[in-house]
Amino acid sequence: MATDVTERPAPDVDEENAGYWDSLRRHELALQRCADCGRFWSPAGSFCRWCLSDRWSWERVSGRGTLYAFTVVHQVYHPAFREAAPYPAAVVELEEGPRLLATVDCAPRELRVGMALEVGYRDLPEGFTLLAFRPVTGGTR
Repeated sequence: MATDVTERPAPDVDEENAGYWDSLRRHELALQRCADCGRFWSPAGSFCRWCLSDRWSWERVSGRGTLYAFTVVHQVYHPAFREAAPYPAAVVELEEGPRLLATVDCAPRELRVGMALEVGYRDLPEGFTLLAFRPVTGGTR
């Protein structure tokens, strides 16, 4: 059976990261938080990266952050993204501490390291929701 190569690849949802993908579907951003040291982390994992505790829970975070770094992707690595290029790939540092890989919904020429961002969501027809930050109007932190 042939597969449509223009179909957008779906995220690999598993037991460790299902809480993250479920939160995005609800238009919330939840990350794992350690019950022992209190730190948040991402990407998802079975233990705290800071103190190695296996006691944690999914907790909603503010969704506010700062553009830490970015690049503009011009190369089309998958046919489903041909129309999207060029697009920004960003590292966003959340107020709660962790840094996330995401996109930013604005023209690449408008991106500036240090700009204030807030969480946004992209509901895709394939049935999943992606994280997509957006600039806070007039904001630099």
